[in-house]
Amino acid sequence: MAVAFCWFCPEPALAAAKIDKKSTAAPKDSRQKKQSDPNQPFVWNRPRSKERENERAQMVNRIRWGYGLDESNILKAMQDVPRHWFVPSNQQSRAYLDSPLPIGFDQTISQPYIVAYMTHVLDLDPNDRVLEIGTGSGYQAAVLNEFTPHVFTIEIIRPLGERATETLKKHGYQSIRVKIGDGYKGWPEAAPFDAIIVTCAPDDIPAPLLEQLRPGGKMIIPVGSRWQGQELILVEKNESGKATRRSVMPVRFVPLIREKD
Repeated sequence: MAVAFCWFCPEPALAAAKIDKKSTAAPKDSRQKKQSDPNQPFVWNRPRSKERENERAQMVNRIRWGYGLDESNILKAMQDVPRHWFVPSNQQSRAYLDSPLPIGFDQTISQPYIVAYMTHVLDLDPNDRVLEIGTGSGYQAAVLNEFTPHVFTIEIIRPLGERATETLKKHGYQSIRVKIGDGYKGWPEAAPFDAIIVTCAPDDIPAPLLEQLRPGGKMIIPVGSRWQGQELILVEKNESGKATRRSVMPVRFVPLIREKD
């Protein structure tokens, strides 16, 4: 099993599968990238801290050598984003373990490897608009912000969403936008998105998310029953709008939760 995850906040269990470079993301040059205007360079705030750098380095080494994820920009992002900023005070001593940690409301912060892996698969650049379904602690959104300032994230549990908003603001994440709501519906007023990352498991891929994925974009999402087996699915939409899907690894996530009518 690769990951357990709860609705709108990561709860990954230890990942068993190492990176299979042939079966995960397509090569970077296989997706047509939008070009930045050289006269309008992207500048956005990516906060830094010297605190606990050695622990972060140990975490990154586990991702590199334990799982075979050796993509330098992903490892740098994991090194640069202080995970302990997003961990409750009673879990600070465990902030850099390769495991999920409780953050309240029966939710958790994701296992670092899964954060790194799912980010790797999306293959982001600074022009990309990315939608995260499941803000949780805000940690995954902060990692996404290392690659693009256009991060939109939705949380269904209001206290978590409000706390994540405060944490991100406190540490200087200025461009991440947080919404309280039902992630199944996506964020239509901000669509389309070049990438979508979902951190809980529906029975099938939500139609609204497919609709909000831009042609040429990617979505990474766990699909299936929590108890009967799930797969982490990579959805790729070609330039004509046709979506294909393939499994990249077996996982274990908690179910996607919907708003009550």
